[in-house]
Amino acid sequence: MPQELLFQVSPEIATNELLLKQHISKLIRVDLKEIQHVSILKRSIDARQKAVKFNLKVSIYLVGEPIHEAKIELPDYKNVENSQEVIVVGAGPAGLFAALQLIELGLKPIVIERGKDVRGRRRDLKAINRDHIVDEDSNYCFGEGGAGTYSDGKLYTRSKKRGDVTRILELFVAYGASHDILVDAHPHIGTNKLPQIIQDMREKIIEMGGKVLFETRLTDIIIKNNEVQGIVTKNGDTILANKIILATGHSARDIYELLDRKQIFIEAKAFALGVRAEHPQSLIDSIQYSCDYRGQHLPPSPYSIVKQVGGRGMYSFCMCPGGVIAPCATSPGEVVTNGWSPSKRDQATANSGIVVELRLEDFKPFAKFGALAGMEFQKSIEQKAWHLAGETQKVPAQKMVDFTQKKVSSNIPKTSYVPGTTSVEMGEVFPGFLTQILREGFVAFGKSMRGFLTNEAVLHAPESRTSSPVRIPRDAETLEHLQIKGLYPCGEGAGYAGGIISAAIDGEKCAMKIAQILNKIT
Repeated sequence: MPQELLFQVSPEIATNELLLKQHISKLIRVDLKEIQHVSILKRSIDARQKAVKFNLKVSIYLVGEPIHEAKIELPDYKNVENSQEVIVVGAGPAGLFAALQLIELGLKPIVIERGKDVRGRRRDLKAINRDHIVDEDSNYCFGEGGAGTYSDGKLYTRSKKRGDVTRILELFVAYGASHDILVDAHPHIGTNKLPQIIQDMREKIIEMGGKVLFETRLTDIIIKNNEVQGIVTKNGDTILANKIILATGHSARDIYELLDRKQIFIEAKAFALGVRAEHPQSLIDSIQYSCDYRGQHLPPSPYSIVKQVGGRGMYSFCMCPGGVIAPCATSPGEVVTNGWSPSKRDQATANSGIVVELRLEDFKPFAKFGALAGMEFQKSIEQKAWHLAGETQKVPAQKMVDFTQKKVSSNIPKTSYVPGTTSVEMGEVFPGFLTQILREGFVAFGKSMRGFLTNEAVLHAPESRTSSPVRIPRDAETLEHLQIKGLYPCGEGAGYAGGIISAAIDGEKCAMKIAQILNKIT
């Protein structure tokens, strides 16, 4: 039987196979020649002390011991071409994993996606960056793979109670992701690698008899006696089914408006909103690793910071080491920021959303919109930012110290945000209470992370799509909508997930509930 061991080592040892074996031979007092193989089970970085260490959990196989490392393979999918059909609206992680789970359970998914396939999206992303043209159906948020495909592919989640995180990670590996995502404390695929994985998932869905329809936007849900009968698409087609998984993502405002018009119960939901801050990666490294140069053995450092300011949480969100800031508007007349990193995280800058928690009472000026009040609050800030920055995809920007001191920055250095920036006093973008919290919060951040509060950092506004501003309520047991039978609100857009992993888990959960109801599983 292999021996498992937990220990700390220097970055040099952790990243060198021979040095690692030599270290282990001393720890367990076994000759180096007797160590046949070392398998890393878990890996994380401890930067709390001046000397940065790697935490490792390993399995050690001595000479003569059989090496049993489970091969990760795809599930035994069934051909479902002639099986009962379930409509899945949205091809993000919730929709894709729901579709794959349906196939595994013997049901036929019909996936409709308003955007283009994962490769076709690239032309529209280029148009946003280069020409400031926003396609309402194909952008950083909409299209095959959802928002996460071209905005990083982070797989870290705190939502361990939501479901089987390991199963989702192993499915990603089976579809081509690096085995490292099973090992690293903060797994990450990278925007450059995730598209192929998403494409392979879609091809498997089609191979097993499912359907995937691109550039097919849902415009109506057919309901009779409070039970779904099917859907109508933008081009006038009708698709019939009495089970619908609604996995449309947190930016599908037209879906919320559709449900509201049809008097299908939805409710306003609190979310967080703020800015995206960009620092030189070398500066973040020096702060986090307490060194002038991180060297070749340490990865670009992330950071995570939380403060209570004025009775509200202000925190870093979707931090992207070695990454860039991207334009994520989903309609003309608005600007939205997000961040992503390639798999190597080798860009010169680090960026993170820095956001403040909002409350339902903050949306009172938009009370006439009912359950859509938070969405209209969000929209108003995005539209104001668009006007202030010149009515293009440029964003309002300000140096961090200047913002805390209410100074318009005399010049904004070139940042990773390709469409460009316009120097603006951020107080013009946000409501007064939010501006004040952000100003105080950045000062507090600077006290906790010496060097963080600097004019080398540039703030971009707004970071506004942190989570859905609407919840589509469902029964806690059946996962069906409280009012409409056969409708399964799912993932981030329904308010039940916050990232790729939790969305994928929720998609699987909805698929399993449908299979249970149809007596496919017990």
